[in-house]
Amino acid sequence: MSIPQEAPVARPRSEQLTRVVAISVGLVFVVAGIWAFVAPRSFFENAALFEPYNAHFIRDIGAFQLGLGAVLLLAVWLRDALLVALIGVGVGAVAHVAAPVTDHDLGGDPAVDIPTFAVIAILLIGTAVVRARRLRP
Repeated sequence: MSIPQEAPVARPRSEQLTRVVAISVGLVFVVAGIWAFVAPRSFFENAALFEPYNAHFIRDIGAFQLGLGAVLLLAVWLRDALLVALIGVGVGAVAHVAAPVTDHDLGGDPAVDIPTFAVIAILLIGTAVVRARRLRP
């Protein structure tokens, strides 16, 4: 005796379009974020020519874009809005920790900035892990 299988649920066109837009824009944000973070001078000269040039600020922009892109991409696959927010903002927070590490000689207060941003990143990612485990079927 065979077990009846459910037919795949067809998504309405508007749902498909929404997912395509979220994935496409999410990827654009992630690529731009990586570009800004890894090559801030190139990003500044080609995409954000607003004087004066500030490598650390451009890296912060990259961290922000990575978080936005992560939220859009995660929202396509995860159904829990809070989990999406925790992971997506956590991705941006982790990148934001790396900016003062990379730019410790450009200003700010690395002795305060790095541990502060690291605690925020750990709280977000740690809470996301706890929530994901709790939501597992």
